[in-house]
Amino acid sequence: MKRRQVSENIEREKIVREVQVPDSITVQELAIRMAERSASVVKTLMTNGIMVTQNQTIDADTAILIVEEFGHTPIRISASDVEDAILKYDDSDDNKNLEERAPIITVMGHVDHGKTSLLDAIRKTNTTNNEAGGITQHIGAYQVKSESGSKLTFLDTPGHAAFTSMRSRGAQVTDIIILVVAADDGVMPQTIEAINHAKAAKVPIIVAINKCDKENSDPNRVRTELLKYEVVVESMSGEVLDVEVSASTGKGVDNLIENIVLQSEILELKSNPIRLAEGTVIEAKLDVGRGPVATVLVQKGTLNKGDIIVVGDQWGKVRALIDSNNLKVELAGPSVPVEVLGLNGTPEAGDLLNVVSSETKAREIANYRKQVVKDKKDALGKGKTLDQMIAKAKADKDISELPLVVKADVQGSSEAIVQALEKISTEEVRVLILHSGVGAITESDVILAEASNASIIGFNVRANATARDCANQKEVELRYYSIIYDLVDDIKKAASGLLKPEIKETILGYAEILEVFKVSNAGKVAGCLITEGNAQRSAKVRLLRDNVVIHEGNLKTLKRFKDEVENVQSGQECGMAFSEYEDIRKSDVIEIFKVENIARTIN
Repeated sequence: MKRRQVSENIEREKIVREVQVPDSITVQELAIRMAERSASVVKTLMTNGIMVTQNQTIDADTAILIVEEFGHTPIRISASDVEDAILKYDDSDDNKNLEERAPIITVMGHVDHGKTSLLDAIRKTNTTNNEAGGITQHIGAYQVKSESGSKLTFLDTPGHAAFTSMRSRGAQVTDIIILVVAADDGVMPQTIEAINHAKAAKVPIIVAINKCDKENSDPNRVRTELLKYEVVVESMSGEVLDVEVSASTGKGVDNLIENIVLQSEILELKSNPIRLAEGTVIEAKLDVGRGPVATVLVQKGTLNKGDIIVVGDQWGKVRALIDSNNLKVELAGPSVPVEVLGLNGTPEAGDLLNVVSSETKAREIANYRKQVVKDKKDALGKGKTLDQMIAKAKADKDISELPLVVKADVQGSSEAIVQALEKISTEEVRVLILHSGVGAITESDVILAEASNASIIGFNVRANATARDCANQKEVELRYYSIIYDLVDDIKKAASGLLKPEIKETILGYAEILEVFKVSNAGKVAGCLITEGNAQRSAKVRLLRDNVVIHEGNLKTLKRFKDEVENVQSGQECGMAFSEYEDIRKSDVIEIFKVENIARTIN
């Protein structure tokens, strides 16, 4: 006991630490960085007149003051410096570790030209039958082994117009693009778009002329049409490889694979597997049993089970890796597509995956990125000045809005739907997406829809039992779809219903007032001669005096002699009286016309 008392009386030497201070930091995190007790930091803040708890955030200036008071050295860092935890590698400095990797091949082309069928023929599977309406609505990622033993990674992109961003994403991560063109259909809009994506990404193209087994197929027509878009195939003295194939019979598929292997050998694709992984999210979804699932294409390094990763503004620890054959694997090297489980939320398709050293750093980076996204949204939502806000409010007053909540099975579909629906908007009608996300329709979605008088769109997802009951109770419309163009067509019809009808006016005839009579029970009645066209009892009328419109309204009575009639022909005389108007004079002209409301549609 005496020894302990003696040792306690000897003052320990204070360790001076360098403490990194970002733009904002919680009191607890600051205490950890200084290796001081949270209570001591809170006490010091209180003595400086700042009443906070350990979980509250303080700004950089306050934090620097506290760090100096505790005798440490503050180092001011920017919030964006947390991104430096993602180590940047330069493969060119590491040539001894470079190894050959599988080529990444993206299959592109117009809708229904046989992209998925061709990929099925290569993989010897049948995916087309599982897709709603027989069209691909997700990006699929597969790895295939050719007969020569070469590994090939395929990405299958949708051809429908709504999936532009998915095709763009496919072109950005790829080494070779297979452009599928149907021999009976030729070059179509999405074919041209795929060519432009390939050129923008500077990726070589291999043209696969599909459906060559059909009677009306004309492969040479396809080759000629491609010339317009500066795609010159080998048979026309160009450099672009072209193969005639038939996905249904399998003809030419082996030749296509040979050409892919040949093209990849020319490209000399290499990567360093002995480094921390980098990759791109091809697709992301929220699975009921497994939580957030991201389909990631590893581009550099090797992704291992247990790695701590940051994906966009989400982070997590790799709990499991599942390959394209639905088997669990321990690691995924360059050019390998895998499903990654273990993220804390669903990332956006197109986000980059990076491996970091610790969970703290991963959380910091994810939180920083979330804040950046939030700040951008806040900035977009704010009016710059009062005048601008008033002008915006006036402009919005004349616009009809169709509010929607969109939930889809995967991130790519959600993104494609939102983009397709936003294109429907016109100067008079605006499709307002209140919220879009992945996963089942929940009670919170129904509450949001009810508060905003919105409908809920479910694409390949359904409402859970609680949400269904809530929707019935609050009378919120739930609409389910599995084919994107059905969804877009329905919303177009709904938006068309909000358009003001087009008013078409047809002149039926003119009448001249010859005399004005005063009738005891009918007021003033005009004795008229129909000079042009005819007069109809149900039509609308205008009173013209010296070609100036004096009154517009309806007829109270139309008489021929003493009888009430429905119409009077040109050259005949009649009596007319106006509803609620009597200032009529001799020589005034009455214009008789009808108005039609024509429903308008959004094209």
